[in-house]
Amino acid sequence: MVNQDTIQRIKVCGFFVLELYKITTGTLLSLFVPQKCNEHVCTITENLNNKESMHSIVMYTNFASMFLFLSYYMVELYREEWCVKNLDVDHNYSDNHLKKIIVKLPNLNKRMDTLNKCYYHLFNLNCFFYIINLGVSIKLLNDNYHSSATISSFCSFVLLVMMKLYGSYEVSRISIKDDKMTSAFIKEFISFNVIDKDFLEKKNLDPIEFNKPQSLNDDDEKIDIAEIDIAEINKDVMNDILDSKNYDNNNDNDNSEKDIILVPK
Repeated sequence: MVNQDTIQRIKVCGFFVLELYKITTGTLLSLFVPQKCNEHVCTITENLNNKESMHSIVMYTNFASMFLFLSYYMVELYREEWCVKNLDVDHNYSDNHLKKIIVKLPNLNKRMDTLNKCYYHLFNLNCFFYIINLGVSIKLLNDNYHSSATISSFCSFVLLVMMKLYGSYEVSRISIKDDKMTSAFIKEFISFNVIDKDFLEKKNLDPIEFNKPQSLNDDDEKIDIAEIDIAEINKDVMNDILDSKNYDNNNDNDNSEKDIILVPK
C-alpha cells in the first residue's frame, strides 16, 4: 500500500512540472512573447538567433532570471523533501503544534530555521532580479511591438509568475513569522466550520458564544426541553378538545331542556 510520504512526493513532482512551465514562459519573455520581425511575427528561432545588442542583453537577463528561479526551486524542492522525510501531517493537532514539540529536538529545530531563512532570502533576491528582468523586457517589447498579442501574451506570462511569487511570499513569511514549516506545493481545501462574525453581529448575537461547541449535556437538555414542550402542547390540545366537547354537550342539554319546556301540554 502506498504510504503518505510517497503520495506527498508524487504531488510535489506533479506541481513542480506545472510550475516549471510557468517560470519558463514567464522569464524568457524575449523568446515567447510575439514580436515584430519586418512584416511578420518573429519565431522562437528568430528571437533566439537575434544578434542585436539590446535583444542579446534582454535575452541574457531572461536566462539569468530563469536560472535563478530554478535554483530557487531546487531549494524549495529540498525543503519539501526535508519536510516529507522528517515531519508529518496530523489533522488532530493545530497548525502551530509543531513549534511546541520541535524544541525537544534542537538539531531538527535549528535545521528548520536555517531552511526557512534560506528560502526567504532567496525569494527576496529572486523578486529583485525578476523586477529587473521585467524592466528590460518591457523596453524590448515596446521597441518591437507587433499587435495586441504582444500585450496579452506578456500579461499572461507575467501573471503566472506573479501568482507563484505571491504564493511563495505567503509561505516564506508565515514560516519565518510563526516558526512553522508550511508547504510551498501541497495546498489543502478549506472547510468552513463556524458562522461568520459579521453575520452574527447583525443578528445581535455574540460570535464567541454562538460558535462555541455544545457539550453532550447541552444537547440532552435541549432534547428534554423539546420533549417537555411537545408534551405540554399535546396536553393543551387535548384539553381544548375536551372543553370543546363539553361545551357542545352542554349546549345540547340546554337545547333539549328548552325543547321540553316549549312543548305544549
